[in-house]
Amino acid sequence: MQPPNFPECNHSLVKALFHYSDRELLNLFQIHPDEGKYFVAIFCRYHTLVYTLIQHQAKSPVQGDYLFALTWRHIFHELRGLDLRAAQERTPGFTLQTWLIETTALCLQRIQVPPVESIHYSLEAAPPPLWCYLEQTLDQLPPILRLTVLMAQTFHWSETRIGAYLQAEGETLSPADVRALLDEGYHRLENLLPIDIRTIYLKRKGAAAPDREAMQQS
Repeated sequence: MQPPNFPECNHSLVKALFHYSDRELLNLFQIHPDEGKYFVAIFCRYHTLVYTLIQHQAKSPVQGDYLFALTWRHIFHELRGLDLRAAQERTPGFTLQTWLIETTALCLQRIQVPPVESIHYSLEAAPPPLWCYLEQTLDQLPPILRLTVLMAQTFHWSETRIGAYLQAEGETLSPADVRALLDEGYHRLENLLPIDIRTIYLKRKGAAAPDREAMQQS
């Protein structure tokens, strides 16, 4: 299957990094955790390789896309602690590409992909880098804001239903209070996202807040 097109790979912030080596991109990603463009550049350099490896093993395109996103989420977290120099000293000829192939193979073996009918993931709505940073940002929200946003976006609950659930948990909130919490949650999400991630993804979409379809995947 033809790998999908990711418009972020043509963004000026990302294209400006294409001259860096893999090691340089990795180092920049690790020492600048508040910037997302370095991970996006790594993703753009190797997404075709990872996608091809996964689609050859996936039982369906839908499962393949979801496994592709889950694999990149795993890569995102593992890259933070990857010491490429030490790995190359232990294994001459070892590269970031080698590591990505091995990591993808590991994900193919270990990740249990749910049935097609239970997957509600869209690569277009939530490209893996945006998904990773949205998930990271959600974890920084106060618990009640995070819970409210997830109930609205993941379960599509109304303000009234969210208020009833929170009341059962000891919170007394009207639908208007819930709406205010949601507005605050979306506002904080936008402000907590790295500036370059907002520039690459949200301005491209013309959004004034984090893409709500993307948050449904988190």
